[in-house]
Amino acid sequence: MNSQHSSSRPNSSSLKSRFTLGFLRALKRLNRQPSSSSSSQPQTVSSPREMCRRYLRIRIAADASMASAVGSRRAWSRALLLKIRSRQSRSSNSSARRVSMKKKCLGEKIKKKKKLKCCKEIKKLRKFVPGGEAMDACSLLDEAGHYIRCLNTQVKVMTRIVDNYSAN
Repeated sequence: MNSQHSSSRPNSSSLKSRFTLGFLRALKRLNRQPSSSSSSQPQTVSSPREMCRRYLRIRIAADASMASAVGSRRAWSRALLLKIRSRQSRSSNSSARRVSMKKKCLGEKIKKKKKLKCCKEIKKLRKFVPGGEAMDACSLLDEAGHYIRCLNTQVKVMTRIVDNYSAN
């Protein structure tokens, strides 16, 4: 049976269609949300602060759509979705817990750094790939390759969306 091969490498066209569908739905939801700028201003004119907020919302929507399209089979997609969810559920009560968790994690990171002396490129890659800090080098390279292919798909889809809407 060939089912094992098909599950290890997702079909890029289905990934592209799942991402496109999820991203367009997210954009539609964002368009329905009222902007924080006054309603008397036209939709095209925005303050720099509002443009930054819109950029961040679109970026989060794109990242969430991409990670959702991939699903939970990849560590980077799980890490990205967790980061987005935790960003949304931040509250003043959890800030004290985050500080104590950071101190605890910092001690563990120092121990890991002493154990694993890896090259600068791997360290940079760990920062680039969501969830990369917790991966060994082989897993990191595999996840990075998949993440880059998905980012490439994301750019192509978003470029086509912009081209389609700017042609109208």
